Amino acid sequence: MENQLLAHAQKAIVELYNQELDLQQIPLQQTRKDQQGDFTLIVFSFTRFSKKSPQETATELGNKLLEFEPHIEKFNVVNGFLNLELHNRYFISILTDALATPQYGRAKMNENDVVVLEYSSPNTNKPLHLGHIRNNLLGWSVAELLKASGKNVKKVNLINDRGIHICKSMLAWEKWSHGATPESTQKKGDKFVGDYYVMFDKYYKEEIKALMDAGMEEGEAKKNAPLILEAQEMLRKWELGDERTRQLWSTMNQWVYAGFNTTYSQMGVDFDKVYYESETYLLGKELVEEGLKDKVLFVKENGSVWCDLTQDGMDEKLLLRADGTSVYMTQDLGTAQLRQLDFHPTEMIYVVGNEQNYHFDVLKIVLQKMGKEWANNIHHLSYGMVELPHGKMKSREGTVVDADDLMQDMLETAIETTKALGKIDDFSSDEANVLYRTVSLGALKYFILKVDPKKQMMFNPVESIDFNGNTGPFIQYTHARIQSVLRKARENGFDKGTYSPNLLLDGREKELLKHIANYPAVIVQAAKNYSPSMVANFIFEMVKDYNKFYQDLSILKESDQEKRSFRLDLSAQVAQIIKSGMGILGIHVPERM
Repeated sequence: MENQLLAHAQKAIVELYNQELDLQQIPLQQTRKDQQGDFTLIVFSFTRFSKKSPQETATELGNKLLEFEPHIEKFNVVNGFLNLELHNRYFISILTDALATPQYGRAKMNENDVVVLEYSSPNTNKPLHLGHIRNNLLGWSVAELLKASGKNVKKVNLINDRGIHICKSMLAWEKWSHGATPESTQKKGDKFVGDYYVMFDKYYKEEIKALMDAGMEEGEAKKNAPLILEAQEMLRKWELGDERTRQLWSTMNQWVYAGFNTTYSQMGVDFDKVYYESETYLLGKELVEEGLKDKVLFVKENGSVWCDLTQDGMDEKLLLRADGTSVYMTQDLGTAQLRQLDFHPTEMIYVVGNEQNYHFDVLKIVLQKMGKEWANNIHHLSYGMVELPHGKMKSREGTVVDADDLMQDMLETAIETTKALGKIDDFSSDEANVLYRTVSLGALKYFILKVDPKKQMMFNPVESIDFNGNTGPFIQYTHARIQSVLRKARENGFDKGTYSPNLLLDGREKELLKHIANYPAVIVQAAKNYSPSMVANFIFEMVKDYNKFYQDLSILKESDQEKRSFRLDLSAQVAQIIKSGMGILGIHVPERM
């Protein structure tokens, strides 16, 4: 309807004032809730060619629009604001059309519009933590959002399974494990390996301090501490294919993968393909060799390979160390090339925190310099960091908030809160356990995803599990409430009624119908902005309006059969959109609570 009204306004301005405007120059918006109307045309800018007052200009345009658009019932003018009121039959048609449309709001997939979306990308030297939770939930949800807008999305994960950080865990295990394994210690594999990464850092710092106490400068001490030299030698052996080093590396990584998979399953995220840095860095090295032949890259005196980006407003970027070992950029070059060969995507999205903005600017420019035209399709979905009330997290010091521990804490809080509110009084033990997990994950995901990705956020677990306010449980409870109404309607034989397309509507019903009408556009806009928060906050606003409608108007007790039938259909469609929108966020909505 908004596009129709814009087109009509454009035509009216030509007929009345002989002035042609682009649609973008015509300010049309939904009418404020404190005014009477459905759409408002702001006419102040038109007075320069109407040569009339805002009131007169708005009145002229209102009369013209009445001629052009049969859905407009009447209009009113407040200063330079033309408020248009639409017929009830238009609003009822919104509902009937939505009810008749399977997967309402979602576009049909275009198989050829392939988007490769990378998220998670963990290192195999530590378990997933709170920062990874935001990354995983955001990546999975953006993928679902793009699917809903018609994209053919391939969710991929790049596991950083090689490099100096991996060697630190391996070296620490060799020195201090005494042959311990996850099985012998009854510890989850990723946590087990992560403990050795923390252990390395502890002893490394002790060595640095000892060297500094002996008179060495801090920078030199960090470079010459025996542990870091041993770790560097282990990395060199790994790249040379040393059998013993490779075997230890493979064993420890398998421990970590098993741990990761458990966490992913708990979190409800998955991937279409998993890449490993150990398999992609060699292709990156080949690209570097090509770049040297094409004189895009250059070699320094010590044998290291660089790309000069000074003319692009950056500095020189290292691509291969002097000893021939690769850096993160090397493997990212190879991975990007491999994904291009695998999927030929129209877009390649990287969901990575904003501390890596420079890295992805460089990746794109280096690939462009290498003649890869598809590099223009790379997009870095940069997001803000997650903080806790007590400050930032540090992996090396073991002060991170573990993802598994956080999800368990959320579950315990959900159990306590749900029991206290008496929402499981008639549930079996199995049903209650399912509900606890549904509420806890819904609270976590919604709290994370309702924040715009670009913003840094503070996570408060207690705030997230609240059955009131802008939270997952509040929305879940509303969905369960609607399902309860619909069940009772079926039990009483109220679910098969009809109503006239000219049924008189209450303002609260109209507000819900506007939400229903807007849902497809919200998905399109949210997908363009890679922002699940737009869907989250749309659902919250709709749920708030539904609860107002539920409190103020009768549904099952309504004596007028037509009104009752309409309100039941309206409730059913609201529930469908809640389920659809929350599904994009990865959140299950229960049938009862």
